[in-house]
Amino acid sequence: MKKMMSLVGRSLYFLMGWRLEPLPSYFANKNVIIGFPHTSNMDAIRAFTGFWIIRRTGHIMVKKEWFFWPASLFLKALGSIPVNRGASQGVVEQMVEIFNTRNEFLLAIVPEGTRKKVPTIKTGFWHIARAAKVSIICWYLDNENKTARWLAEIIPGEDKIEDLIRIRDLYERAGYRFPLDVTLSSPGNSSRS
Repeated sequence: MKKMMSLVGRSLYFLMGWRLEPLPSYFANKNVIIGFPHTSNMDAIRAFTGFWIIRRTGHIMVKKEWFFWPASLFLKALGSIPVNRGASQGVVEQMVEIFNTRNEFLLAIVPEGTRKKVPTIKTGFWHIARAAKVSIICWYLDNENKTARWLAEIIPGEDKIEDLIRIRDLYERAGYRFPLDVTLSSPGNSSRS
C-alpha cells in the first residue's frame, strides 16, 4: 500500500510541476516537522503528498470537535490527531504523550497557524519538540522553484529565542522570512520561558 501511495504522490507532484528533495540523513522516526510558508490550501496537499512519497505518515493536530462521523474517517485517514484544547492536560502534554508511546511519529505543524498575515509565529512546536526530546525538521515549500526542501535539523536547546532565531535565519537564507517578534512575553509565543 505504501509503495502504491508513493507512486500516486510522485505522480501528483509531477502533475503539479513540483519536486521533493530526497530525505536528509537526519530524518528520524520521531520528529516535529515545521513548514513555511502557509499561503494556500495547496500547501496541505503538497505536504500530505510529500509524506506519501517518502512512505511515511505525517500527523497534524485537529480539534477533537471535528472528529464526528463521517468527517472523522477522512481525518483519521490523513493522520489527523484529535486534541482537546480544554483538557487539564495541555496540547503540548498530549503530543508528548503520543511521542512517548509510539515507535514512529512525525508531527507536522505550520507555525504561522493561518494563511493570513500574522505578527509572529506560534511556538508550540518548540515546546513539543523539547519536551518530547525530538528534533525539529525545517521544511520549506519553495514556490519559486516548485521544490519541497528539507533545510535543516534543529535540536531544541535551553534558549527558545536562540533556537527561533536560528530557524528564522535558516528560512531567510532559503528565501523566506517569517514574522518573529522576540519581544513578546505572553505564553505560547516567542518569549523566553
